[in-house]
Amino acid sequence: MKSPLLFSIFLLISFIVEAQKYSNEFLYIGVSAAAQARGNAVVADVSDVTAGYWNPAGLVNIPTETGLQLGAMHAEWFAGVGKFDYAAMSVPFSDGKSRMGISVIRFGIDNIPNTLSLFEDDGTVNYDNIIAFSAADYAFLGSYARQLKETNNGIWSVGGNIKLVRRSIGSFANSWGFGLDLGAQYKSDSWRLGFVARDVTTTYNNWVTNFTEQERQVLAITGNDIPISSVEITKPSLQLGVGYLLKISDLSITPEIDFIANTDGQRNYLISANPISVDLLGGIEIDYKNLVAVRAGVNQFQRESDFERENYLTARPSVGVGLHLSNLQIDYAFTDLGDSRNTFSHVISLTIDLKKKD
Repeated sequence: MKSPLLFSIFLLISFIVEAQKYSNEFLYIGVSAAAQARGNAVVADVSDVTAGYWNPAGLVNIPTETGLQLGAMHAEWFAGVGKFDYAAMSVPFSDGKSRMGISVIRFGIDNIPNTLSLFEDDGTVNYDNIIAFSAADYAFLGSYARQLKETNNGIWSVGGNIKLVRRSIGSFANSWGFGLDLGAQYKSDSWRLGFVARDVTTTYNNWVTNFTEQERQVLAITGNDIPISSVEITKPSLQLGVGYLLKISDLSITPEIDFIANTDGQRNYLISANPISVDLLGGIEIDYKNLVAVRAGVNQFQRESDFERENYLTARPSVGVGLHLSNLQIDYAFTDLGDSRNTFSHVISLTIDLKKKD
């Protein structure tokens, strides 16, 4: 009896613990196929609506005449078990030096069977009592960016996000969280620099459980722990990117290297230390006449052990292409989830410009 119960609530048990280290990890997956194909190394170069997620300062790189820009992405993991969706919009201010954006992210696992009501009062099994539920994470980002004074050497821009996080596991538990992100970006004719500080004030997710008395009795009888209300903490993280633009005839080549530093203790990163661990991301884009782009990247360097306990280094590779047709940008990425088990996923995203009429 205990096994099916654990299967239906394993997400609840694993998610709701006080001050989790890996909190709100869905916000580190990355949006847009273009960015994922480049190994998520884009904070210095991002210049479209997805900047609201990657580096809000990059929103001002969208030309004012572009007007409203929309973006969307869909990806499925583990044969469709997990679904990751993203949608965003950005509009300019009348001064021509500021932009705002709104982004919505959902990562969810649907149709999880709830077996808490599997048994009748007399102990008989009734499969008709099984009701499916979803475990889903949502994030809502409000972004603002402004271009600073232009110099002979380049242009600086700054931006920030107000972030609202909603996490729910069926009717059993839910939480709300609030956070702030800050970003800056510098662009010259050739060099690109980007800096993002996420969760600068520390993001707190306050979990509340909602088990009925009958569900509590079933959990107690079957030897399962009853989760209690708790708080998750997402500590600040920093991402620094350095890129370069090289033009050769009709080709534009843009390599970039990023560094991510987490402040929540030792992680299995390329540089693993306590309290700060640092990971390396790298990517490149080769664009032809702003029409077709080829991309490749690598990130998530981790040390793993084989059966003989010998350590080796793994990484998450990615490749992709992009096609620019008038006001429509279509991007595709083929990327590994990073666990060395051939869990590659297809990612598709779209960007649409809705220019103002004369």
